[in-house]
Amino acid sequence: MIEILVGSITEMSARGLADAFSRAVRDGTIKPDQRVPSIRSTATALGLSPTTVSAAWRLLQQANLIYTDGARGTIVAGGTGQGPVRFGSAIQYKAEFAVNLSTGLPDPDLLPDLAPSLNRVGRPGAVEGFLAAPIVPELDRELRTDWPNDPELITIADGVTDALDLITMTFLRFGDRVAVENPTYPPLLDLLDSIGARAIPLKLDAEGVTGDSVAAAVEAGARAIFLQCRAHDPIGVGLSPRRAKDLARLLRGREVMVFELDLWGPLSPEPLVSVSAYLPDQAVYLRGFSDAYGPDLRLAALGGPSSLMGPLIGRRHLGQGWTSRLLQRLLLDLLTQDGPQRAVERARDVYRERRQALVAELQKHGISVLGDDGPMVWVPVQNESAALMVLASQGIGVAPGSPYLTRPEVSSHIAVTTAVLRPDDAPGIAAAIARAARPATIGPAR
Repeated sequence: MIEILVGSITEMSARGLADAFSRAVRDGTIKPDQRVPSIRSTATALGLSPTTVSAAWRLLQQANLIYTDGARGTIVAGGTGQGPVRFGSAIQYKAEFAVNLSTGLPDPDLLPDLAPSLNRVGRPGAVEGFLAAPIVPELDRELRTDWPNDPELITIADGVTDALDLITMTFLRFGDRVAVENPTYPPLLDLLDSIGARAIPLKLDAEGVTGDSVAAAVEAGARAIFLQCRAHDPIGVGLSPRRAKDLARLLRGREVMVFELDLWGPLSPEPLVSVSAYLPDQAVYLRGFSDAYGPDLRLAALGGPSSLMGPLIGRRHLGQGWTSRLLQRLLLDLLTQDGPQRAVERARDVYRERRQALVAELQKHGISVLGDDGPMVWVPVQNESAALMVLASQGIGVAPGSPYLTRPEVSSHIAVTTAVLRPDDAPGIAAAIARAARPATIGPAR
């Protein structure tokens, strides 16, 4: 094994060694169940320090490519990662707060009543085989009525995170370079960490992901790009039409897969501006429905070219195969009946009012934030930990900003969920946030 590593390492660092090891596992020259050589012997053979080799082995353990097995030592394995580390630290379920603005969850009181839809859907008819089409045909047709392009294939997943897990497991491997917004949705970063992908941060401004950061990521060898088209979590910006066209020009014809997330989906009052509309042959568009219709539904739709969707659907048939057709027919009813649609329209207006109320109150305290859509507000603070403690002492829970970051930054932020914040409470909450943020240098988030 050491001879293989000597011949394949191209970067004399912990990451370079981990990448060389993972490539050898992928091409079969290092096989499962082989014993990994000791840190000292590997360091001697490669001319690296034991500390560097130890750091490389930790990276491989994080991705579950190696594991320790008692007297057998360290053994080659396959990987599924360490679970939702970032997501778990971003939401503070275990803490008892008088006001918990950390979860990112929708307001239960604004969700549509499912009872009428359940009564209409009733008992399913004929039992279908496990290899049947993964999407109910009527739902497929309904989704296409407002899809950003005319996708060759659409399928349903058990929520956004399930869809992202399917994407990462199908297309990405240890060491792959992946361009991701900084900051972004924490479960995506957890998934990338779990497979040992190398995240390249993308910059954001008022029009969404910047073209120069995308161009730099492509030049750096990014195999895939993940971006949010509207109601960015946690900043709240959306792609402008001009920016979407610019990004499409940059990416068209490149060997780069584009995965576009629409997390807030039907709850966004902004028109859908999508890169996938201009790149139908290399982009997958992903829309979440859980926030609008209920987290218990765990439903998301994704669609794109058969070259990408075919492998995704095939991979899913190795596991659950398809999402419950009962849930799919329930979603179809919710999307097409007047009652649920009126409930979503009301929720859309209320959520925007709540976000705007907090943003307006923060501005009175000299705190400006970027974005105007979605359930989250990304607030600059001088010290993240101190701000969390100050707010917690007042019974207010917010999310730390660090789990959202692709890479650590000098500036600190907190993420505040406005979905459950009543406008009458905004002045008091904003005042508390301002006290916790001081004496931060206030300005638009970057």
